[in-house]
Amino acid sequence: MRREALRQRAGMSADADALEAFTALFFQHVPLEPETVVAAYWPKEREFDVGPVIEEILKRGSVLCLPVVEKDSKILTFAAWDGQDSLVKGAFGVMHPPLNEGTRRVEPDVVIVPLLAFDRRGYRLGYGGGYYDATLADLRSRKRVLAVGAGYALQACLFNLPIDAHDVRLDLVITPQQVYTY
Repeated sequence: MRREALRQRAGMSADADALEAFTALFFQHVPLEPETVVAAYWPKEREFDVGPVIEEILKRGSVLCLPVVEKDSKILTFAAWDGQDSLVKGAFGVMHPPLNEGTRRVEPDVVIVPLLAFDRRGYRLGYGGGYYDATLADLRSRKRVLAVGAGYALQACLFNLPIDAHDVRLDLVITPQQVYTY
């Protein structure tokens, strides 16, 4: 199923109008205050491009962070990023701010999650590592965190995805055409 979802996504892309529509829907449905910490991702391999959302988050003054996969942990670390510093390639090709003594590690209030597919219940098909599921479960054990899937309309499944006990439901999935609320 994952291989097929990757194959299908390889043929998808979002034009400027779709990115603009996605960005507008995101800010209509995700309330942000200046102190809100938002975790985004730097897209890779045809993941939905959240670059315009990242730019707007930075313009609005909210705190932006990107996920870092650290060795021997399923829980993602989130490094604050001002949009200026260079990113480095980490595990699985994930781009993130370099982790050093000066890196500000933060805990997000909103997590934008990449996906390969999603179902009508709010579950997503990811790459299979369980990093976002483990991270969201960990964060939600301490505070309210809004999990927002970002994808293409064609990634919506007409059937329920198989889930395991550790799978975590998203609160929203946003596509350029629609917002799905769970």
